[in-house]
Amino acid sequence: GGKITKEDALQAVEQFSKAKTDETVTTPEQRAEKTETTAPPTTGKISPDGEWPRPERRERMSTLRKTIARRLVAAKNETAMLTTFNEVDMSAIMELRKKYKESFKERYEIGLGFMSFFTRAVCLALKEWPAVNASIEDDYIVYHDYCDISIAVSTPRGLVVPVIRNADKLSLAEIEKAVAELAKKARENSLTIDEMTGGTFTITNGGVFGSLMSTPIINPPQSAILGMHKIEERPVVVNGEIVIRPMMYVALSYDHRIIDGRESVSFLVRVKELLEDPARMLLEI
Repeated sequence: GGKITKEDALQAVEQFSKAKTDETVTTPEQRAEKTETTAPPTTGKISPDGEWPRPERRERMSTLRKTIARRLVAAKNETAMLTTFNEVDMSAIMELRKKYKESFKERYEIGLGFMSFFTRAVCLALKEWPAVNASIEDDYIVYHDYCDISIAVSTPRGLVVPVIRNADKLSLAEIEKAVAELAKKARENSLTIDEMTGGTFTITNGGVFGSLMSTPIINPPQSAILGMHKIEERPVVVNGEIVIRPMMYVALSYDHRIIDGRESVSFLVRVKELLEDPARMLLEI
């Protein structure tokens, strides 16, 4: 029992030869049929222990998702993207909102949010550092002497980036109304092509989802994007004393082909200064 005889060996060789012959003489129809029957099952994959199938589903990418994927990959591959960080003490803005939010809403019929302050600060800083508001076209750098600010909006269909035209000429109330209107249209899937193209700089806010810090990806052909994040109380040193302040990390991703390190850091520092002393935004100093 268990001993391999000469007959066993000859029989095994004969069966192996027959199997190889059957494999090599299959017709195209048989090969197609074989390929079809061995295609991966759509009901799920077998678990590592081989005991039960794990369910999974396959969905075709939407046109919007394919566009997002293509543009993000292009941004990574076609730009020299770097990110610089800073942090903002949000105390002054939060106190200002708390003091005036009721009267602001009563007068302008819109809430006073953070986005208007950030948009205003960005527009003033872009005037001082025009390379951050520029783009590359062929062998030229195009400097935009206006601020069309793209605002990233998350929708059930994916991320869209509508544009606030001439944001540098708008008041805080006008910016808030524009943000609210574009966000509403984005969620209703009623944005026009014109409302989603032509921005010169983008602001995105991962903080609404709880993000503490991230590196946002440039929105081509723009050269930079500012990332807002979650406001979190942290101990900081003020005048030699440790105090608790509402702090936000901010990130500026930029195209190093256009923007040098000095410009990117100085731009972000200027945004920080304006946000920490909002009176500067009103006086433009």
